[in-house]
Amino acid sequence: MSVNRELFDDVMVPNYSPSAVIPVRGKGSRVWDQNNNELIDFAGGIAVSCLGHCHPALVEALKSQGEKLWHLSNVMTNEPALRLAKKLVDNTFAEKVYFANSGAESNEAALKLARRWALEVHGEHKSQIISFKQGFHGRTFFTVTVGGQAAYSDGFGPKPGAIDHAEYNNLASLEALISDNTCAVMMEPLQGEGGIVSPTQEFVEGVRALCDKHNALLIFDEVQTGVGRTGDLYAYMGLGVTPDILTTAKALGGGFPIGAMLTTTELAKHLKIGTHGSTYGGNPLACAVAEAAFDTVNDPAVLTGVQAKEQIFKQALQKINDKYNVFSEIRGKGLLIGAVLNEQYQGRGKDFLNAAMAQGLMTLVAGANIVRFAPSLIIPEVDILEGMDRFEKAVNTIVNG
Repeated sequence: MSVNRELFDDVMVPNYSPSAVIPVRGKGSRVWDQNNNELIDFAGGIAVSCLGHCHPALVEALKSQGEKLWHLSNVMTNEPALRLAKKLVDNTFAEKVYFANSGAESNEAALKLARRWALEVHGEHKSQIISFKQGFHGRTFFTVTVGGQAAYSDGFGPKPGAIDHAEYNNLASLEALISDNTCAVMMEPLQGEGGIVSPTQEFVEGVRALCDKHNALLIFDEVQTGVGRTGDLYAYMGLGVTPDILTTAKALGGGFPIGAMLTTTELAKHLKIGTHGSTYGGNPLACAVAEAAFDTVNDPAVLTGVQAKEQIFKQALQKINDKYNVFSEIRGKGLLIGAVLNEQYQGRGKDFLNAAMAQGLMTLVAGANIVRFAPSLIIPEVDILEGMDRFEKAVNTIVNG
């Protein structure tokens, strides 16, 4: 059987449009395709591959647990899940953990918990959920409606109700919507899909204060920002603002599917037996790999290294921009970086992505106007510099044809 890009069109639902390049193996921050062409990975599987490809600690955890126990129903617990939950509790504000398989599932659990808490403690009137325009929280019908991009939620019939959207970094817009009927405010502590937008300190502190004033829960979606991505273990730590519920996935498993919702004992009691569940959530194989990923990232040297690598990335991008003048702004935190295209190159993010791929570099976009970078947290400096040389060649091909 010939396994190529054409086979995708024959057998796969067409909701994706993948590159013609099919990677077959990876090591560290480099990947090789079917023709043994080498690519440098600045995409990280969209902020998932926090330790690159085939990191020895993750490979060992997978092999070791793979020979012991893969799956149990939630009628039983297991050691890897308990160890990982303990580490998450010990290293965050949280006291209780719920495991799922993805960011969307973790967010679904967070939203259901918030609604159940509000119903049981305050009554049916307290049901409003507020999130932010351009926010992204997953693709289930509940999470995609809470997400602030109508293009993703339109066209599927009636949407879940009592959901409103304020403007990110605009406290007045939230103040106009929030009331004692608000059950929760959900936000990313750095918007990812919406354009790599950092919150101002005034804004994030103001959101927390408004939630406190109206007795609403603050939910931080840290699916993309969590597990070291911003240079803190979780982004809320660098902001000095603690949520009531936090969701984490992507980098938590270093490439293996796992998600988690973290919260307090007081809130967790509202998800009593039978109120929510996940067949695969907390399975031993995922939790063993995630424990290895979490342990590796949760190291001062790694987290400090992320901040140092951020500067190398931004300086390299600035140097390219000084030469070619294609970006209006380079923003983001840690190793979640966005290069915003200026007026002359509006809407051409995908062109930059394709040009980079042609030079042997994997990048991302965040919308049509932003080139996004989310590499391994431990990417060697030599790979950053080589990748940036390739990116400069890609920019040159676009600017000079």
